[in-house]
Amino acid sequence: MAPRNWIAVASAEHARRGRDHRPLGFMQVGHGKHAPLKRLAAGDRVAYYSPATVFGGTDKLQSFVSIGVVQAGEPYEFDMGQGFVPWRRDVAYAAAHEASIAPLIERLAFIEKPQQWGYKFRFGLFDVTDADIALIARTMQADLKALAL
Repeated sequence: MAPRNWIAVASAEHARRGRDHRPLGFMQVGHGKHAPLKRLAAGDRVAYYSPATVFGGTDKLQSFVSIGVVQAGEPYEFDMGQGFVPWRRDVAYAAAHEASIAPLIERLAFIEKPQQWGYKFRFGLFDVTDADIALIARTMQADLKALAL
């Protein structure tokens, strides 16, 4: 089965925490929900879009901050302390630069109405075409080989 492509939504602070985790990155969606992560499979590509820098922030970062490949294994729980135990998936993030969505709004197929471009991001995790993930990866100057693009 061909890999699928996903956009996940989180604050840049949270997306960067997963991207920069060592030895392997991780992803969480929907405030740690399990069900959305079950939709992903090893080899799928995921790009993180961040509307703001911090959770609940009002700045308009509106950028893609990381892009990578979902690794083998099932979602797992991780104790972050203070009673918060979210579900995660391991992700091998590609070398890439953060990039604004602004120049892509008219070019991304998943944006059906450019004047309402932010609507789709309310879902928190949604699939996109190969062409869209490739456009995002190129805009981020990502390592295309690491993404198998």
